[in-house]
Amino acid sequence: MQALAAGLPLAAILALMLGLHWSAVRAGAVGLVLALLVALVVFGFGDSVLPALGPTRAVGFSVLEAAFTAATILWIVFPALCLYEAQERAGAFVAIRSALARVSDDPRTLALLVAFFFALFMEGAAGFGTPVALAAPLLVSLGFPPLKAVALALIGHAAGVSFGAVGTPVIAQAEITGVDAGAIAARTALMHAIAGIVLVVFVLRLAAEGPLRRIDWALALLAAACFFVPSLALALLVGPEVPTLGGALVGLVLFVPLARRIAPRTRVAADPLDLRAIARAALPYAVLLALILATRLVPPLQEALRGVALAWTLEGGFSGRFEPLYHPGTLLMIGFLAGVLVQGGGGRDLAVATGAAARRLAPVVLALLAMLAIARIMVHAGMIGALAEAAAAIGPLWPLAAPAVGVLGTFVTGSATASNILLSEFQAATARALALDAVPLLAAQSFGAAVGNIVCPHNIIAGGATVGLAGREGPAMRLTVGACLAYALVGGLLALAFAR
Repeated sequence: MQALAAGLPLAAILALMLGLHWSAVRAGAVGLVLALLVALVVFGFGDSVLPALGPTRAVGFSVLEAAFTAATILWIVFPALCLYEAQERAGAFVAIRSALARVSDDPRTLALLVAFFFALFMEGAAGFGTPVALAAPLLVSLGFPPLKAVALALIGHAAGVSFGAVGTPVIAQAEITGVDAGAIAARTALMHAIAGIVLVVFVLRLAAEGPLRRIDWALALLAAACFFVPSLALALLVGPEVPTLGGALVGLVLFVPLARRIAPRTRVAADPLDLRAIARAALPYAVLLALILATRLVPPLQEALRGVALAWTLEGGFSGRFEPLYHPGTLLMIGFLAGVLVQGGGGRDLAVATGAAARRLAPVVLALLAMLAIARIMVHAGMIGALAEAAAAIGPLWPLAAPAVGVLGTFVTGSATASNILLSEFQAATARALALDAVPLLAAQSFGAAVGNIVCPHNIIAGGATVGLAGREGPAMRLTVGACLAYALVGGLLALAFAR
């Protein structure tokens, strides 16, 4: 009975967003009210659970914890959006896209360059729907039909979502569960490295007009190796911040000359390549990558930066910690400022970019806070534990279903980060109930949350709007659902193997 009651807030969010097409803010508000009612009435939050605090302080401390965590996550989102807005206004994306289009005129190669490497790079740098919105129009400009362009971008960027926006989804998992972010990142990257060829093949199948040729299989293996090998290495050596950003950058550098040999151009571009424009466009990301590598790989610097922290603890196990100099958001902000300066911008460009980013950020704040508040109340009231005990009845086969939980979370909330916020503690608690290591299940959650982006309505709507597909989101989803199901199944099998 308690498990059914505990699942009511999540079920309500699902029903409202899927059945009635409510926004995350409205559905989150209803879910929060239900979470409060169930926590107070059914679980005795503040009475039998944390009686020393009482209901008012127990709820208040939960909301405070949620607000603090929301602020640390938003400090990643905001500078990432600032960087995107500045790059868009400076014409940096035009330079990057034109350079990619010069590599080959073969549709399959172009699909890999734009829908896979370019979209992955933008996912690692900005995330939050940016890759699909940027890659889909570029694919259309290269000759792909709008419907296919959106589907290609959705499938191609998915593997990088686990570490999108400088590792935000995994950092959120670590903040919530207390499990080391590096351990989650390493296992998640390993799952993608093993399964990733599935997504690459789906990209090529969708880009091709007929059955895959021998050259297509060679391109698929090459693209998968070029991205997933450096991505895995970065996850193991550095952590969750750069596997997508660095993997896409290194992979692109490796892939381009090799792809030219496998699928050479049939037409030669007449205009010369503007190397200076490309260098200016890439500089903010180079600065960001250098800062992340230095702060993660130089122990004395890492120790000094992490020594500056804002931390607090309250009675009942409520706490928070923010390391401003080490935080990825601060590094993103430095990259943003460097980009504006190098690209000749001044105070006005800075103000325009930050203003545009703030306007895009505003709708995210309430939704993120509502989802976090639900998660923290459910954790401290024992509701997540009750759900975990019920899930544990599935027994040792639970890891097979773990990625599907992440998929569902992203499908509903529109964000891998929000999916991880809502469900990571549930996965960790289920692991404890089954006497399993939590890391494989948290990795499966992160893997599934990334996969959910392939069919996420928010992404499909945003991508479709950029290529004039408003009202045709259903056909786009039908093109992507097969890749989502196949990738989630492979992830479940891997999670089952790792959990043993």
